[in-house]
Amino acid sequence: MNNRLADLLSRRPCLLADGATGSNLFEMGLVSGDAPELWNVDHPDRIKLLHQRFVDAGADLILTNTFGGTRYRLKLHSAEHRVRELNRAAAQLARSVADASGREVLVAGSMGPTGEILEPLGPLSIADARTAFAEQAAALAEGGADVLWIETLSSTEEVEAAIEGAKTAGLPVVSTLSFDTNGRTMMSVTPADLAQIARRHHLAACGSNCGVGPSELVASILNLSAAADPDMVLVAKANCGIPQYVDGAIRYDGTPELMARYVQLAVDSGARIIGGCCGTSPEHLAAMRKALDAYVPGTRPDAVMLEATLGQISTGARAQLSGNLDRAAGSASGAAPRVRRRRG
Repeated sequence: MNNRLADLLSRRPCLLADGATGSNLFEMGLVSGDAPELWNVDHPDRIKLLHQRFVDAGADLILTNTFGGTRYRLKLHSAEHRVRELNRAAAQLARSVADASGREVLVAGSMGPTGEILEPLGPLSIADARTAFAEQAAALAEGGADVLWIETLSSTEEVEAAIEGAKTAGLPVVSTLSFDTNGRTMMSVTPADLAQIARRHHLAACGSNCGVGPSELVASILNLSAAADPDMVLVAKANCGIPQYVDGAIRYDGTPELMARYVQLAVDSGARIIGGCCGTSPEHLAAMRKALDAYVPGTRPDAVMLEATLGQISTGARAQLSGNLDRAAGSASGAAPRVRRRRG
């Protein structure tokens, strides 16, 4: 396995991932209800432009425009037969921008949820889900992805199916969940549960994306770092503040200054790959790049610091965090040494 992600992390303490795909494409003309993946063929210039803006802002890793690239999501747009075409094209577009950057930029093949409920609660079998993810992964690998990036899933069953399907492509696999329901995913998976999944499948990295806002996401990283193996690479990719409905559109209230503070707290919490999710523009990412470059190691944050700096934390995340900090305080090999090792 050619693991360019591990190689770059061996030479860099932290990497900056890119920002939002969907919300930025809406600013570029994507209409609500349309499939962003179709733009990989219909408007490749716009996809390349977004990638270029993130690279210019300082991203070390860019995600392909394939979040809804499984046959099940594409079926909503009568494009289920175009999985290979659309995913391969997306990876090629990102690869072309990365290779022309003049520096080392990695391409991560984005793999989002199928939108189906898996058995035993729903009709989609584990085997069929695994096959769909494998189909997408193969196309992303063919197009030139360096790593497969499973994101925003919420059930253990789908995460397991996605990982097993992605592994068939022979690339490193990363998985991030959205802990957006009182410190858990919508299907009640906790950061500690994700740590077990990462351990069992030997993931290249794991973490949290999307969710409620930077504060809640950093809390999930704290909880994940307390449960994960010391050498596990953690990923933080927070939404740019909290969404608000303004003048008929969804806007995120996070400023570049807020996202810069989030970056440094995420690193102090144990993350080594930090980026932005919904609402995060190239302008936000540029501020995050500066914050990461100017980073000076700080103390591991607690709930009080997070809320004072980034905003409110849910009761569930706070309860998990309190328990983890209590355990860390009673251990001679607590969380702080783990964070220092990850920076190295």
